[in-house]
Amino acid sequence: MPEFTHQGKDKKEFVQRMFDDISPHYDFLNHFLSLGIDIYWRKKFTRKLDIQDGDTILDVACGTGDVGFEILKKHSVTITGIDLSQKMIELAQGKARKRNLDKITFLQGDAENLSINDNSVDCLTISYGFRNISNYETALSEFHRVLKPGGRLGILEFSEPKSKIIASIFGFYFHEILPRIGSLFSRSDAYRYLPESVD
Repeated sequence: MPEFTHQGKDKKEFVQRMFDDISPHYDFLNHFLSLGIDIYWRKKFTRKLDIQDGDTILDVACGTGDVGFEILKKHSVTITGIDLSQKMIELAQGKARKRNLDKITFLQGDAENLSINDNSVDCLTISYGFRNISNYETALSEFHRVLKPGGRLGILEFSEPKSKIIASIFGFYFHEILPRIGSLFSRSDAYRYLPESVD
């Protein structure tokens, strides 16, 4: 039986606390625990978005800003990153300052109640964060509201591998190895919650 059964406001508060807690180790653990695959998928994801110079981008559940930074390597665009976790936002802001980037800003915010004008975004991205949203329908309605007519929505998420052999290896690593390694760096429930949030 799943251990994490938070819904609605309780889920939102749990997710916010969890990511505040793991924020100091977030980037390192992402790269280490995924064996660097997160970098590959982020690059592939941003290439699929059909971004054009001059676009306005909204990166929801932006974490420490890596999707936005990847986009800015290739395109001259304006990006706003939004995340529930203030500590993640502070890390993203620090990374942007170190890179001397002035076309990306970060704000604490909620995917279900975006402080963004209607029809103002060319492309909205959310990476490894959609499963953490409390109410999917409310969030999708907000995404539709802020996107311009013809705007693009890109969602990058975990899924079960189609190959039974790979799925078995993936499942063992995801459910048995990842939580144990993650717990060495964080006392949070994050690395036990993650596998259940994908199931």
